Amino acid sequence: MPVTHVNKDTQALTMQIVADFPVPVARLWDAYADPRQIEKFWGPVEYPARFTRHDMYPGGISRYAMYGPGGDVSRGYWEFLNVDAPHSFEVLDGFAREDGEPNRDMPSMRMVFNFLETAEGSRLDMTTYFNSLAEFESLFEMGMEEGTLSAMSQIDGVLADLRAYSADLPVAAEPLGDTKLRVSRLIRGSVEQVWAAHHEPELLKQWQLGPDGWALVECEVATEVGESYRYEWAPTTAEGEAFGFTGEVLESHAPFREVTTEQMIGMDGPPARNELTLIPAAGGTLLTLVIEYPSAEVREMVINTGMTEGMEASYARLEQQVLKAA
Repeated sequence: MPVTHVNKDTQALTMQIVADFPVPVARLWDAYADPRQIEKFWGPVEYPARFTRHDMYPGGISRYAMYGPGGDVSRGYWEFLNVDAPHSFEVLDGFAREDGEPNRDMPSMRMVFNFLETAEGSRLDMTTYFNSLAEFESLFEMGMEEGTLSAMSQIDGVLADLRAYSADLPVAAEPLGDTKLRVSRLIRGSVEQVWAAHHEPELLKQWQLGPDGWALVECEVATEVGESYRYEWAPTTAEGEAFGFTGEVLESHAPFREVTTEQMIGMDGPPARNELTLIPAAGGTLLTLVIEYPSAEVREMVINTGMTEGMEASYARLEQQVLKAA
């Protein structure tokens, strides 16, 4: 158990938890910044969490759910108030409704996470601020302290698993629920460089090439909400018919997050929804793409086309492009 100190102050209406770890600050920070990692310890042992959104920048939002052994589900959200990577972040933490939206009828708390360097490694100083004594007492009666300590007992195992989140790993794809897919890759380069590679036509044409023997021949980029994009690929040395995708920008918070629709040109039916998030991480930028398909059947069909292999080839070219320009 990494926790070394717990202090509950009914006068200040705070709970402070201090924990020490034998790893650098950057490694501890990444455990909180990466949705694949934080979901392995944010929920208590009996209530594992799943993060479907984790936008770690000021104004960003996280959505998560904790799943109980009896099939019960507890949903929550974070609203990021401040982020100073890799030193601290501050969130508003609260309960969420079934659709993931904040439940304003339930209490919310302000939480401040400070990451400090020590002689042995790093220290996490986490302070929760409550709004009233009644809220303070109610949440502790609900088991908040026990749940938090149970969750934190799992961090050491995540921190020790360095290989699972290495910058040398290819694209990883994980199903989320019935229709979503989370694609993750650590890319060597800054957030600004990776964002530019996704939004500048001349850069896109260097890495978004499609299958071997193909080229991106039409590249209409959209950068503002309401604008439409269009990408088309055609064979250069290979055989086949041209294909492409079009869609609309639904949200844009440069250089950290963008939400778009995506529809294959010439295909009927509802479009997919893509949520791209770029977060600074040790070694570069953590790219997370959450894709929501119209159905589970469509998701499986797309996965079976070799999508992840194609994405890895493209992201490897993107990374080389960024490194070459540095």
